[in-house]
Amino acid sequence: MHTPTHEQIHAADTFRAGRHLALQAGAGTGKTSTLCLLATDTKRQGRYLAFNKDIARDAAARFPSTVQCRTAHATAFAALGHRYADRLNSPRQPAWKTGQSLGILRPVRIADHEISPRTLSHYVLRTVTRFCHSADAALAPHHVPHLRGLDVPADHRQFTELVLPFAAKAWADLQCPGQGVVRFEHDHYLKMWALTGPKIEADFLFLDEAQDTNPVLEQVLIAQRDHTQLVMVGDSAQAIYGWRGATDVMTGFDAEQLTLTRSFRFGPRIADEANRWLALAGAPIRLTGTTSVPAEVSSVDHPDAVLCRTNIGAMTEVLCLLSEGHRVALTRGGQQLAQLSSAARDLKEGRRTHHPELVLFSSWGDLQDYAAYDPAGRDLQPFVDLVDTHGPDAILAAVSELTEEAHADVTVSTAHKAKGREWTTVRIGNDFPQPKDTDPGTSAAAQAANVSDTDARLAYVAVTRARHQLDLGGLAWNATAPANEGG
Repeated sequence: MHTPTHEQIHAADTFRAGRHLALQAGAGTGKTSTLCLLATDTKRQGRYLAFNKDIARDAAARFPSTVQCRTAHATAFAALGHRYADRLNSPRQPAWKTGQSLGILRPVRIADHEISPRTLSHYVLRTVTRFCHSADAALAPHHVPHLRGLDVPADHRQFTELVLPFAAKAWADLQCPGQGVVRFEHDHYLKMWALTGPKIEADFLFLDEAQDTNPVLEQVLIAQRDHTQLVMVGDSAQAIYGWRGATDVMTGFDAEQLTLTRSFRFGPRIADEANRWLALAGAPIRLTGTTSVPAEVSSVDHPDAVLCRTNIGAMTEVLCLLSEGHRVALTRGGQQLAQLSSAARDLKEGRRTHHPELVLFSSWGDLQDYAAYDPAGRDLQPFVDLVDTHGPDAILAAVSELTEEAHADVTVSTAHKAKGREWTTVRIGNDFPQPKDTDPGTSAAAQAANVSDTDARLAYVAVTRARHQLDLGGLAWNATAPANEGG
């Protein structure tokens, strides 16, 4: 490890004093090295919690033996989940079959929509998942997701009353360790463990990526503060999973708030770009680049990665790069888009589809109208445009042509899926929208005032994936805004 910065030394001193700590660590600022510094400096026994197995495994190789490195799920499995091991390995089965076993046997009418047993079953299982991610003690109406096309509040209320009893039945089924009809998932035992009010035995507890914590885990961790020292580490400006229930526990956490702002990933030019977006996101930190790391912001002809805002934008890039003869990888494959494209083909050929997003549409024309004219369907418009431009078969063919990342010339990813990763050269995709409602002559600073926090955070994640060369692509409009306002 490099010589600790004054910020890292300050964090170590605060930790040594026994105070709870919230450590805002900007992109590439060495948060794991800092946690290792804290752990190595004490004889006390600690726990390190990460979100995925790979991060926990990497941490275990770096931390002293006094710190147990695990995922939250592994902790819950050791305490309670192991009782359900037999059910965890049960074969996958379609939601409709599970629904059938729960008693969902016939279609139901709500207003002028007929809801099939298949759709109802799918939403029952999604309701249970949303409950498992929440801090709530019991299933409630707000756990039932909205069914696209069923947009009138009274209709949604009727749908909720239909779903909840079956969701309660599914949750009751999951409590049986021996066997049951609902496929048992890892989030189920995590929730069951959380509901027991567990006490995690440790002198100190490190939580990594704290800005993306589900409420269920946040509740468990905050409950430990009376008997163990808590260190939350993360980057509030990278809190980009709010849409799936994650909350940023960093900001409201009652603790000593410290920062790590020196990035070892890139030099000052890329740090300047990061700071423009940190200012727009209202973030509590600004970054300093490392002068010895060569970094430039310029056009890149053959980037290692192209980062997009949306799955649709990523697919558009894939189609373009494939047509130029590149070997292309798409992070986590194109399965989602392939499923949507198959659904689009069904609708175009006059068949209903079972895809949960499109199940209430009887034809492609219906979906086109919904995307164009209904405010609730606006997010589907890019997908409709993609299918209308290329056709579902071209998209499915492109997905089948994808290459494994290790053998690809270029990796295409959404900014969400690129989180936690880095590449030598990065180009930003063109689907990051320039703020609307501005005249052609409006300054970048004035346009920037119209950028939402969410878009600013996503842009920050995207530009900080580059180590040496960054092509701003669709974010170039903001390159003339001041980089260090606020803070």
